[in-house]
Amino acid sequence: MASITDVAKHAGVSITTVSKVINNYSDVSEKTRKKVNESIQLLRYEPNVVARGLVKKRSWTIGILLHNIMTNPFVSELMAGMQQALSKSGYDLLLLSADFDDPDYSIVRHCSSRNVDGMVVFGVGRDHQIPLDLVKAELPTMFVDADLIGRRAGYITADNRNGILMVMEHLYELGHRKIAFVSGFMGFVAGRARFEGYQQGLKQFELPYHFDYVEICSFDSIGGYNAMQNLLKLPDRPTAVVCAADAIALGVMNAITDAGLQVPADISVVGFDNTAFASIVKPGLSTVSQNIYSIGERAVNQLIELVEKPNHIPSVVVEPVELILRESTSAPRSIT
Repeated sequence: MASITDVAKHAGVSITTVSKVINNYSDVSEKTRKKVNESIQLLRYEPNVVARGLVKKRSWTIGILLHNIMTNPFVSELMAGMQQALSKSGYDLLLLSADFDDPDYSIVRHCSSRNVDGMVVFGVGRDHQIPLDLVKAELPTMFVDADLIGRRAGYITADNRNGILMVMEHLYELGHRKIAFVSGFMGFVAGRARFEGYQQGLKQFELPYHFDYVEICSFDSIGGYNAMQNLLKLPDRPTAVVCAADAIALGVMNAITDAGLQVPADISVVGFDNTAFASIVKPGLSTVSQNIYSIGERAVNQLIELVEKPNHIPSVVVEPVELILRESTSAPRSIT
């Protein structure tokens, strides 16, 4: 990564001049400013956000970066929790849009240009460059469901592993021994932790791990539908399916009924998230409930601690979950 010294050498100016351009000092000519900015762009220099904060006043604005905002069922509840915390603290919320497919896009430059004091990031996995750049730049950041931590970055997530473990215990007590797992993308801490909960449940109840019983799909009903179709083709199909999201479970249930089978008489189904439709679908979906509102609220509160206290140690916050039992689970027809 280029340094401020590299930029100064490339532009043929002093380090002080580069610093003045970065911080929008008025005593720099337009010609020099243009030359320095061109060098910054060419070298892809990322100004240190913390260093800039020493000469900039606080903006009292928190940036929110949400990925797949139109398809994520949690956005409204998460935003409500964040807004509640922000209003109590006197901060404003700024929703940022990012070009996730543009290799030249810089989240650090974007945050700097919008003068945000810190960021809450939701829906972006740790394998993407954007969260990595935020950690490296030391901009105060709280990630939701992405297990990244740095000197100025922490994260918050639900107790995903224990949530799935509670599901496995429930199904085992009903008599299920052939339990499948349908998950979405595991680039998020939530996806990985839920799969780990499934594996831990198998081990705890001394059930064999069947590779064919694990399906990875998109985090939506179409993905769940296609995954269940694959499970239904197995010669020894599962009697219960644990889904990493309610949206996946909806597709799983549709595939089961389209195959002429019944939920839960033939196959029990459990979701995760306790979204609004979980209590509306027939049969009602047993699921794990996580408090999205509280996650949003606590993410902002933790972020403000990072913003206002430079020496504050970033937190890893795990929200408790609850198993909600409805009509989509029952004992299998025969215990084998």
